[in-house]
Amino acid sequence: MPAKNPPTGTDADLNLVSLSKLFVDEDAAREFLESKRWPNGPVCPRCGCTEVYTLTPKPGSKRPVRPGVYKCKDCRKAGKSSQFTVRIGTIFEESKIPLRKWLMAIHLMTSSKKGISSHQIARELDITVKSAWFVTHRVREAMPQEPMAGMLKGELEADETYVGPRRPRYKGSGRTGRGTLKQPVMALLERDGRVHSRPVSAINTTTLRDEFLSLASRDSTLFSDELRIYVKPGREFSGGHHVVKHKIGEYVRRTPGGDVLVTTNTVESFFALLKRGHYGIFHLLSKRHLHRYCAEFDFRWNHRKVSDGERMVAAIQSAEGKRLMYRDPQGQPPA
Repeated sequence: MPAKNPPTGTDADLNLVSLSKLFVDEDAAREFLESKRWPNGPVCPRCGCTEVYTLTPKPGSKRPVRPGVYKCKDCRKAGKSSQFTVRIGTIFEESKIPLRKWLMAIHLMTSSKKGISSHQIARELDITVKSAWFVTHRVREAMPQEPMAGMLKGELEADETYVGPRRPRYKGSGRTGRGTLKQPVMALLERDGRVHSRPVSAINTTTLRDEFLSLASRDSTLFSDELRIYVKPGREFSGGHHVVKHKIGEYVRRTPGGDVLVTTNTVESFFALLKRGHYGIFHLLSKRHLHRYCAEFDFRWNHRKVSDGERMVAAIQSAEGKRLMYRDPQGQPPA
């Protein structure tokens, strides 16, 4: 049976209706994935050669070649493994889950503002919870963009939060934030731009200074609350350090000249999404895996100005060169 044509139009036109044909036809899903990974034609994932050709089954063959198998001429001449598919070198490699279910999972994860649980993915895709958990972690592995020195610049908002289980607040036992067993998470946000968040071992001057200097340009301006640990890191920025005083009920103000808005409301909005995803969707965020959940929320925030379809395609294209074995998702210790 010939494959159905993938959805036409721009990436911005991709939605649940236009993508529905991919969710029921494996060949159409494969062709769609190939068009996004290789917009200019197939490329060998091992050597980068573009001289590849499609393997076609011979009439009457007892072992016909499945659709979507390519062969690289350079790898064949070198005596190396020359066959490949669109799965090789991506998060889909060696997965027995059909591509159409992978695409549905990516669509659900990139279009759900506060995330979607593995249990919901398992029900929607008709797979086990164990498989759904692995699928979601592989997709999160594809989402992070490697931070570069000086990546964030301009007006930067910094804040910290603590992620962990909520406990009954009676007789003073429901402490929150510092001094609890919750995992500290820092975030540095570029106004009208990108955000980078990650769990850290502790919220202190040394940790924040190292994080800020590894992510932000020193020509930037820093905005934070009145916590003392931001004072020394703030001195590193030539644009100055402005403080909003929450303890006196101040949440936004303008400088005397009126040209600078002093607030941390934007980064707090990002943390609000992370917390709503924690309490309402995931319920329990393990410290060993928290860095991947932070990457997921970072990705959606950084692509908030595009459509759900464009966000989905961005996640597919960032899957290049990413692998995550089942025994790997044990997480990494906070810095």
